[in-house]
Amino acid sequence: MADPLAKDIRHSEAAERVWRHAGVLSRQLNVLRERMYPPHAQKHLRHFLTNEVSKLTSIPDSTLKLMSNEGKGPLPARLENNHRAYTLAQVNELRRLFAQQKPAEALRFLPHRRRGEHLQVIAVANFKGGSAKTTTSLHLAHFLALQGYRVLTIDLDPQASLSAMFGAQPEIDVGDNETIWAALRYDELRRPMREIIRKTYFDGVDLVPGNLEVMEFEYDTPRVLARGAKTDSLFFERLGLAIDEVEADYDVVVLDTPPSLGYLTLGAIYASTGMIVTIHPAMLDVASMSQFLLMMGDLINVIAGENATMRQDFFRYLVTRNNPYDKPQTEIVSMLRTLFPDDVMTPTAVESTAVEAAGLAKRSIYELESGEIGRDAFKRARESFDAVNEGILDLIKQTWGRA
Repeated sequence: MADPLAKDIRHSEAAERVWRHAGVLSRQLNVLRERMYPPHAQKHLRHFLTNEVSKLTSIPDSTLKLMSNEGKGPLPARLENNHRAYTLAQVNELRRLFAQQKPAEALRFLPHRRRGEHLQVIAVANFKGGSAKTTTSLHLAHFLALQGYRVLTIDLDPQASLSAMFGAQPEIDVGDNETIWAALRYDELRRPMREIIRKTYFDGVDLVPGNLEVMEFEYDTPRVLARGAKTDSLFFERLGLAIDEVEADYDVVVLDTPPSLGYLTLGAIYASTGMIVTIHPAMLDVASMSQFLLMMGDLINVIAGENATMRQDFFRYLVTRNNPYDKPQTEIVSMLRTLFPDDVMTPTAVESTAVEAAGLAKRSIYELESGEIGRDAFKRARESFDAVNEGILDLIKQTWGRA
């Protein structure tokens, strides 16, 4: 007969080994981060040259140079080659300045939401790992901020990859009650949403970080439901209500969802005004997506059963990590477009060494500077992500009546 004490010792040793390995790995990741981002392990966004600023703001290059020479507006830095370079904060200062000076064209310079245009909450979802949810969320947030929109990103994934991409290492930089769980919890420790939002190095993008703590919502919700405890809102409403607290501060909220269909994902589906389902064009991934859709349909029925109403302006499939020269992938993409002609986005996010290289450095393609990677690889990746994100922005504009 097995000795129960011996079994307990083995379990204890296994747990200690796992915790020890986690600690070793966490410390090493922090060493690598400090090496990447000295001296205080903080990320910084690159400067933007005058021609880039002109494309982003529609302010003519010649006007920017004249303003700089006359000492008007934000003063750019001078690079070694004497080229002018602006921070993103200065770019946004220029937007505000021109919107004030030319009120009839204010929307062209400063595209913030206007009266009657509701907040857009975009959930990037799929419960299959490797479908590029975080990559899609990161690039969408960066793209929108570069266009002048105010963006809030919420990391709902306990793996917290999105937080790490913004320079917030989940095991070290995110403490207790500092994730979205703090705004969703059912007890007296619940915090206002505004208290857990962080500014990021990317001007125009704020972050609610994640770490393993977000799983508490998955653990606590069934206990609350089982007890039949009275709460101030239904569990799937809580995320949307937390977002409502800061609704006036943002134009778009991007939700990076976990690779599962739990209570958090259900909350994200209910809170969202638009959904982007990422899909890698491989047969196993498509089969997984089929199961995801079946389960999501069941979850939506749960919402309907509570007499709650969802408001989704759009629902789209986005093909990610796409190799257009791979025949099996091409056949699957063609199949998806045939089955869902109105719901599969026309642009695809290409598989690229440029994106992989940027990801290793915890950066998006929009953070890379010319010459950091191969010119052709960078150009293909940038064009691909621009097309995808412009497609999503067009959907947002349509809901606002701007198309």
